[in-house]
Amino acid sequence: MISFGYLHQPTKPDGPEADRIEDVRERLRDPAVAKEILDLDGLHPRVQDIILNTPGAPEPIDNLVAYALVPTGPKVIALGCAGGKHRAAGLVELTARRVPGRGREVEAEHLHVHLPRVLGRASS
Repeated sequence: MISFGYLHQPTKPDGPEADRIEDVRERLRDPAVAKEILDLDGLHPRVQDIILNTPGAPEPIDNLVAYALVPTGPKVIALGCAGGKHRAAGLVELTARRVPGRGREVEAEHLHVHLPRVLGRASS
């Protein structure tokens, strides 16, 4: 599973190469609106907790886990948000944790989690 930020992908605006790409910008509100987590990222349990408590968050996680477990399964699932720092990274971590031990192995890669938060976009 890969997390990325659409605003950090100028040469590949649709995201990285993957069997499935999910754009979570419209589905989940940005947890970084909680000012106390601005310096954190989606790898941090506090950010993940905020994501889990966002209305509508459990459904995409359940859907992604089910998709990852399809026997002919995907090799790569990519999740993108504006900057790739909070929503996408947190969802990758939360989803990847639920798959092992169920017949599939998961590796999480975060392309842009280390970059500064992207500001100035309505969908961020």
